[in-house]
Amino acid sequence: MLELQHISYEVSEQTPGNDRKAEILHDVSLTVEDRFVAVTGPNGSGKSTLAKLIAGIIKPTSGRILLDGTDITDMSITERARAGISFAFQQPVRFKGLTVKDLISLAAGKSISVGQACTYLSEVGLCAKEYINREVNASLSGGELKRIEIAMIIARGTKFSVFDEPEAGIDLWSFNNLIDVFRGMYEKTKGNILIISHQERILDIADKIIVISGGRVAAQGTKDEIMPALLGNTSAGCYVAAGKGDKKNG
Repeated sequence: MLELQHISYEVSEQTPGNDRKAEILHDVSLTVEDRFVAVTGPNGSGKSTLAKLIAGIIKPTSGRILLDGTDITDMSITERARAGISFAFQQPVRFKGLTVKDLISLAAGKSISVGQACTYLSEVGLCAKEYINREVNASLSGGELKRIEIAMIIARGTKFSVFDEPEAGIDLWSFNNLIDVFRGMYEKTKGNILIISHQERILDIADKIIVISGGRVAAQGTKDEIMPALLGNTSAGCYVAAGKGDKKNG
């Protein structure tokens, strides 16, 4: 279970003769204990900032973050990874010189066999024979990289996994496959999954939906409680109507 207690985050906006603070998140308090939670909201609302705060990429200006009751607010990315948090970037990193098997072994924290690596790849819908020795470079498509990154998170087996807009920059075919992968993760996971997304099909498989708007929590609840407002173009959710397609930035 992850708890955010009165989290705020601000950055400096420096212009000639002016140095002011811009608040990205304001007094956000959340408890994430459901198995599959989706966070949505308009572009610039603070969703990706929230994901980076959880992962430890940035630190909050104020407030606390707790993982299973332990205060992780001041922990580094590495320390949080050891504590059981995985983070999937909006744009997966390419690693020239490393093979797919190398990355999955690194994620698992031990040397794994080809057969074990193939099992993880098959779980994300990739033909292991074609990918196991591929270098993680520009020859891989965005959809392939996203699924390899998910295979790494499955190999890690962490208690809390964060995905920042996994649909960003991929084609419809890859997106449809990602939905199937997340459904599979939902059935098998023993931890919590949090996904930042605009996509109705991802929101539709969530146990809980959190709406972030203007750096604050605008609404939260079950799919049945939140989706009608989102799809009905209300003040809490007018932005999702524009996100029913297969790509959206922010």
